[in-house]
Amino acid sequence: MGTSELALAVDVGGTKLAVALVAPDGMVVAGRSAATPSGDGETVWRALADVVRELVDGHDVVGVGIACAAPMDVRTGSVSPVNIGGWRGFPLVDRMAELVPGVPVRLAGDAVCMALAEHHHGAGRGSDALLGMVVSTGIRGGFVFDGRAHLGAAGNAGHVGHFVLDPGGPLCACGARGCSEAIASGPSIVRWAEERGWVCAGVADGRSLADSARAGDPIARAAFHRSGVAVARVITVATALCEVDRVVVGGGVAQAWDLLGPAITGTLEGWPGLDFMRRVDVLPALLGVDAGLVGAAALVREPAPPAGVGAGAPRAIAAPRAR
Repeated sequence: MGTSELALAVDVGGTKLAVALVAPDGMVVAGRSAATPSGDGETVWRALADVVRELVDGHDVVGVGIACAAPMDVRTGSVSPVNIGGWRGFPLVDRMAELVPGVPVRLAGDAVCMALAEHHHGAGRGSDALLGMVVSTGIRGGFVFDGRAHLGAAGNAGHVGHFVLDPGGPLCACGARGCSEAIASGPSIVRWAEERGWVCAGVADGRSLADSARAGDPIARAAFHRSGVAVARVITVATALCEVDRVVVGGGVAQAWDLLGPAITGTLEGWPGLDFMRRVDVLPALLGVDAGLVGAAALVREPAPPAGVGAGAPRAIAAPRAR
């Protein structure tokens, strides 16, 4: 395999900046990472640019795919990720195109890239209408229809963490109440358990809560059940809107699939709604921590956007429509 077949994948997170060279079959050939620095936007960019230069030195690539937290605007190639305060309207696509010239640069949300990776190489293979969900410190989602990422007009489709499930529920970081993220994310279920008397001898996090649940702690088990019920409700809404046929769930909380999975599937099976809303297949993700990078590389290999779509930012991937 020649190096010209490799795609450069970039995964921008609030704690880590990861880059990789990815082969057409989804194999990560080489990678680098660095901690995401605090400070202004240029500080973050310099850290990212350094790891990109280190990795691509001596390699030709077919393009650059970027997975980044939303919100974003793929029409302009700019990002304003909630977990990187220094980037507000940051021109990430243009900066990356200057750093790696002469190849297309494509941008999508990190959960969209996870969904793409699972569709091509993981638990989503064979699905015509896939929802990928990341249940971790937050809740994010991404759609893949007919094999292509569905981004929405500006790249923000799939924000399933902000479906309002309980208008009188806990306050979400977005300012609304009762969002699925405020109910089912890792920090939310830990907080809910602590409020009801769960005590952790060590670090109170999702992993400790899962250990307690497996040991039979009733509060910890109830916390995971509550999260699973909320995720199932998100799935029914997404299925009603988009008729997805499969949902792949990943992220830190979903690593406790033995606790979360039965609550999701049990809720769906008992849902008194339409048959197609209960028949959706729900599976744990297979690709783990590399999913964002593998999906970002898959962006590069998608067909080019139609002419005239995303004017002003021809390097940013356009929003394909489900057929």
